[in-house]
Amino acid sequence: MGRSRAALSGLVCAFVALATPAAALNAIDPLTRQPLYSPQEALEQEARKAQAAPPPREIVPFEGRYAPGTIVVSTSERRLWFVLGNGQAVQYGVGVGRPGFTWAGAHSVTMKREWPDWRPPAEMLKRRPDLPRYMEGGPENPLGARALYIGSTIYRIHGSNEPETIGEAVSSGCIRMTNEDVIDLYNRAKVGARVVVLR
Repeated sequence: MGRSRAALSGLVCAFVALATPAAALNAIDPLTRQPLYSPQEALEQEARKAQAAPPPREIVPFEGRYAPGTIVVSTSERRLWFVLGNGQAVQYGVGVGRPGFTWAGAHSVTMKREWPDWRPPAEMLKRRPDLPRYMEGGPENPLGARALYIGSTIYRIHGSNEPETIGEAVSSGCIRMTNEDVIDLYNRAKVGARVVVLR
C-alpha cells in the first residue's frame, strides 16, 4: 500500500511539473524516470512558443508614407498596423494565408459588418465541399465578431473563432485577428480606408 501511494504521489508530482512551464526543463517521465526533454530541447520548445505568440496590441513607432487611417498588413511579419500619424500606429498580431494563399496589393475597406454571416466563396467550396453554404453570425462563426471587407476581393480582415491561429499562416487568404483586436480596429477604421497588404 505504501509503495502504491508513493508511486501515485510521484505521478501527481510529475503531472504538476509538466503543467508548470518553468518546470518543463526538469520534467521527469514517471514510468522511465528519465528526463522528458534535454535542456536544449526544452529551451528550443519555449523559444518556438514565444516566437509563434502574436504581439500584444500596442501603439508603436511607425515609419512609412501612409496617411492616418491607413491599414498596413505585412504577411511575412504577421502584423497589421493602423496608422495614427505623427510617426505612430496601433500594431496588432494577425493570422495570414497559408502557403499558396498569400497575396499582396492595395485596396480599400468597402464594407464593415458586426457579427457577420459567412458564405464560403465558390473557390473554398470546391476545396471543401463539406463546408456549410451559409452560417449565421455568432461566436461559432469563423468570421468572428467583426469583418472589414477588402475591395472587390473575396478577402476580409476579420475576427476568429480560433484565436490560437493568430500569428500563424493558416487561412485561405483572409487576415485573421482576435475578436478583441478586430473590434478595436473596426471602431477605428472607416469605410473607404486604404488597405495595403505586403508580403
